[in-house]
Formats: sequence, C-alpha cells, structure tokens
Amino acid sequence: MSTALPFDLPKPDIAAWRAGNTGTEGVWQFDSGLPGRQVLITALIHGNELCGAWALKGLLEAGVRPKQGRLTLAFCNLAAFDRFDAANHDASRFVDEDLNRQWSPERMHVGGTQERRRAAALLPFVEQADWLLDLHSMHERAAPLLLAGMQPRNLALARRLRAPEHVVVDAGHKDGVRMRDFGRFGELNPQGEDAACSLLLECGFHGDLGSRVVAQDMCVRFLLAAGVLDEATLQRALPGWQQGDAPRQWVLEVTGPVVACNDRFRFTHAFQGLELIEHAGTVIGWNDSEPVSTPYDDCVLVMPSVRQARAGVTVVRFARRRPL
Repeated sequence: MSTALPFDLPKPDIAAWRAGNTGTEGVWQFDSGLPGRQVLITALIHGNELCGAWALKGLLEAGVRPKQGRLTLAFCNLAAFDRFDAANHDASRFVDEDLNRQWSPERMHVGGTQERRRAAALLPFVEQADWLLDLHSMHERAAPLLLAGMQPRNLALARRLRAPEHVVVDAGHKDGVRMRDFGRFGELNPQGEDAACSLLLECGFHGDLGSRVVAQDMCVRFLLAAGVLDEATLQRALPGWQQGDAPRQWVLEVTGPVVACNDRFRFTHAFQGLELIEHAGTVIGWNDSEPVSTPYDDCVLVMPSVRQARAGVTVVRFARRRPL
C-alpha cells in the first residue's frame, strides 16, 4: 500500500494568466515577426502536476518574448487543476480521463469527455509547433526523467540540453497516444534542423519543491537550444533558473511495460524508480496472483507506482541502460 507523501509545493495562483491571449483559455502566444522555430511549452496536462505551471507563470511574469520565431505557453487541463487539493492530489490528475492519452483523431474529434474536448481545443497549437517541451511530474519521489520517444533526433536534442541524467526511449502507452507522440512529433525518419522535436520532462514528485527548479531549468535550456532566446536575455530575465549540467547522461531503452490486471497490483519493495535489478527472473511484484519478474540481467525499473493502479494502467516499465 502506498503511503501519502508530504506535498510541499504550493498551488500557483495563475488567475492573472488564465485567459490567455489567443482566444483559447490558458494559451499564450508571442510572435517575434521574424523567421524561426515555433516553440510550444505545455504544463498541467495533469491537474496535480504543478511544477510546470510554476515555470510557465514565471516565464509570463518575466515578460519573456522570442527574438525569432514564435513562443506558445499553454496551461492545459485547467478543469482538473481547479479541483486540486494537496490532501488528495491524485483526484485532480484529470476530470474524466487522462489528457495525455487522447492525442488521436478518433478520440479528439468524437469528444464526449472534458479531456477530449480540451485536446481538440489545444490541437491547433500542437500542430503549429516545431519543438514541444511538455512538463510533468511523478507519483513517487524519483530523479527527473526526460522522455524522448523513439526518435533519434530527440536523443540528439537531449544530449545538447545536457540534462537531466536519465533519458527514456520508449514507444508510449497502449491505452492512448501522448501529446509528445502526436502527428509529426511521432514520425521516426525526419532528421535535420527542420525536423519536429518533442520531449516530455518528468520533474520529480508532484509535491517536491525541487520539481519546480527542474522545470525552470529545462525551460531555459530548451529555449536556448531552440534559438528563441539568447543566453544573456534569459539570464537577465530569469536569474537563478539554470542549474548545473548533469555529470553524465544515460539512455534507458524501455523494452516493455507491466500493465496492471486490476487495482490489486503490488510491488515486493517500495521501489523509487531507476533501481538496477542485477539478475533476470527476480520477482519485483504481483499482478493479482501472478508474479512479475525482471526479463533480463541489469534491468532498470522506470517509474514504478501503484497510485493509479487499475486494469490496463502501466505500473512500471523495464529498461536497458547505456551511456547517451
């Protein structure tokens, strides 16, 4: 049984930024009028993941504007965010269903739920974007993870960013398409300067103060790499946001998920994530009455958590580790 973790990160007051300037609630867009990348940074895909909202609020308060191209900042699931209660934060992850599983035409255009309607409203901004940074946080205390999908161009970008230490290569989830895998972001072959890049950053536990620091640091790195802003401008506008580079970076190549049969899935230990299990065949959990074992030696556990366990939900992913 998971125990409640202290939730220290306060809920940001984004009332002044709620309306946006695009006609779509929560979405801000700034156009330099000059050629350049169309950059999108998103937060609050899940209503209890506050770190990204803090980062976007900081960018807006600092008056950050692109020197070239266009910058879009989006507070995504505002309806779920409105329900946030630190004492029961999992209940505000979404209203009807996970917004980060709705990014396919057959779901968005059918509508019927709060999250599908919101995905459809956000769709034009996602389709416009050349580069996407999607800010998230985790159910459990763990080191930050940068999710790069299967595209080599995203791994190359992660290397340029020089943080965080662990970069996950994965194909997404069986229960729906993530925003970072939507449309041309999910295409495998395009390369070069004009190729669309998308990264999803898991900044740490939802309620840790450090998750806000991670989100702010990555926003600076991403904007610099995209060429939207120069370092002098960012340092002046956002002093203290950029942190030190990771001492090294590892790729975690996901080989498969463990999907819960029901809400009774249990781990054998209180895993935090990034544990390296030395021997194949080590039992790490129970899926109802069936043992779950590591499939190979030196198996890394990626984001183990039973807080959202129910039939069809991924509770951990197995990965092989190599230097980036």
